[in-house]
Amino acid sequence: MTPQFAKPNSINNSARCNFRFPNGMRCRLIGFGSQPFCPKHTQPAAPPQPDPAEIASTLTANLDDFTSAAQINNFLSRLLLLLAQDKISTRRAAVLAYITNQLLRTLPAIAKENDEPAQIVFDMPGPERDRPEPEQNPPQHAAPTPDHEHREPQEPRKYEELGNK
Repeated sequence: MTPQFAKPNSINNSARCNFRFPNGMRCRLIGFGSQPFCPKHTQPAAPPQPDPAEIASTLTANLDDFTSAAQINNFLSRLLLLLAQDKISTRRAAVLAYITNQLLRTLPAIAKENDEPAQIVFDMPGPERDRPEPEQNPPQHAAPTPDHEHREPQEPRKYEELGNK
């Protein structure tokens, strides 16, 4: 099918495509049947978007709150099914998956808060930094030291002994 161009003398022809370019010029092709645009500029009909209330009810059916990993897993599996059926956009699915990831990361903190009450200590002793910690196992990979560096401690000599020698 070759595009048919309008003749120059038919600038205001109603059969001509109604598409306007950014510079204001009108398309010179003939409209497609009774439609105002040529086949090149005819927008394909978008599939009807599913009802947002239907999507929300499908995602959250039998889910009261997201306080367990099982409920979050159930939500994510429903989200995957809606995405596979092309009932939800990829971008929206990614945002919902990110939010559920954040919820999943907070579950350990919520469990810790519920198990033990917060304990505030006012007179907590500070760390003992002055005392060195004793070595329990000396390092086994240390190189042996020469004999002249490793001497037994000697008693200090008296002044009189130094003068006689």
